[in-house]
Amino acid sequence: MASNPLRDPQDRRLPRIAGPCGLVLFGVTGDLSRKKVMPAIYDLANRGLLPPGFSLTGFARRDWADEDFAQVVHDAVKEHSRTPFREEVWDQLAEGFRFVPGEFDDDVAFEQLRHTIEELDVSRGTGGNHAFYLAIPPAFFGDVVGQLKEHGLADAAGDSWRRVVVEKPFGHDLRSARELNGILDGVFPDGSIFRIDHYLGKETVQNILALRFANTMFEPIWNANYVDHVQITMAEDVGIGGRAGYYDGIGAARDVIQNHLLQLMSLVAMEEPTTFDAQALRIEKQKVLSSVRLPSDLGATTARGQYAAGWAGGEKVPGFLQEEGISATSTTETFAAVTLHVDTRRWAGVPFYLRTGKRLGRRVTEVAVVFKRAPHQLFNPTATEELTQNALVIRVQPDEGMTVRFGSKVPGTAMEIRDVNMDFAYGGSFTEASPEAYERLILDVLLGDPPLFPRHEEVELSWQILDPILDFWAKQDKRGAGPEQYPSGGWGPGSAEAMLARDGRTWRRP
Repeated sequence: MASNPLRDPQDRRLPRIAGPCGLVLFGVTGDLSRKKVMPAIYDLANRGLLPPGFSLTGFARRDWADEDFAQVVHDAVKEHSRTPFREEVWDQLAEGFRFVPGEFDDDVAFEQLRHTIEELDVSRGTGGNHAFYLAIPPAFFGDVVGQLKEHGLADAAGDSWRRVVVEKPFGHDLRSARELNGILDGVFPDGSIFRIDHYLGKETVQNILALRFANTMFEPIWNANYVDHVQITMAEDVGIGGRAGYYDGIGAARDVIQNHLLQLMSLVAMEEPTTFDAQALRIEKQKVLSSVRLPSDLGATTARGQYAAGWAGGEKVPGFLQEEGISATSTTETFAAVTLHVDTRRWAGVPFYLRTGKRLGRRVTEVAVVFKRAPHQLFNPTATEELTQNALVIRVQPDEGMTVRFGSKVPGTAMEIRDVNMDFAYGGSFTEASPEAYERLILDVLLGDPPLFPRHEEVELSWQILDPILDFWAKQDKRGAGPEQYPSGGWGPGSAEAMLARDGRTWRRP
């Protein structure tokens, strides 16, 4: 008798529910915790994906009781959660809230944290399984991880587990990334370290794998024989807001290209993995990153800029150098574009153009695979003069989906061909809304499932790619050739347009 696939424990169509566990959240007063982590935990509980005894412990420099922390979480959930607020879900979740006040160098506080976790193992049945979420600046990672080790919090007994979650940036350059990895590796085993890149948790990013490897129509043309170039864009229509303290000295390349865009590129360019488990995926992504070659002339193949004062979203906005907390002589870029080559048989000769920026024309993240032109021997030039190159565009945000651009005859007696789009939107094809990226990633941490988390090898390879570009820009700064100003609400500096124009190409206007 055939087995029922609905009862197969390996059936990935079934929801995966975390076993007994708790989460300790450092940095509970920050925007990341309030806007992303806390709402995602509630949404997971609301979907029935957390165990009944799940616990959430906050750690911060605040004189709060457990009830005060619960109110902070309540307000964050009410404002930012994706799913409707239900009292019965909240009441059960809130029973597991605890708060420990203290500084990162406070031994007494970490002893209290250890006692709190031991109490939760008894009262909530968390079974010694705890994840430590470091939603704090990387400068404090070493302090916190050292305290976890010193007070025995990183040690798992028997079959229980302890895991640590860190947010980007994973270092400032290759050297600091290696130092950070050394700190983490000295306390937690590699399989217990989860580096969150929230872009990898987005449904449309994961759909790149489904698009390529679950369909036969794309993979045969996914190579240098047919692809002219690839554009990967992450554009924001907002400025730095209140993030001057974080952003100045970091810049667009470190903030976005080193992690989000290089990860997207590796998914687009990778070979088919043997399986979809974490190790197989990482092997293929690492092959891509280790095959990346920079062009010899970085002056012509990279671009950077700073947004100037102007109009955006119908209102007058200041330029980057006029933002509060930014020095008038800052050379931090708010726009960065780079040209990369992947030296593999599949991609030889195909440039990958990566760009990101703030105060651009609209908020959008997309991957555009642009195909080579057809020779058009059958058509005279006037028939195809309005026809551009075929393209497959994967929209990561905000309107998740995919567009295929191709040529079609215009109705009428004349032979005239123009571009048309065939569009797929997640919202129009599936009744269930896509989970927030942090829901997927936090659940994966609690399940110990690491496919969507970059390992230290990927992080270091990414810095090896970016460091020479950052060094080149630093030398330009010393010569007085800093970032180019570009108008707010536009699509970046003229140097970025010139970068593609030298190759006879143009950027897409999403």
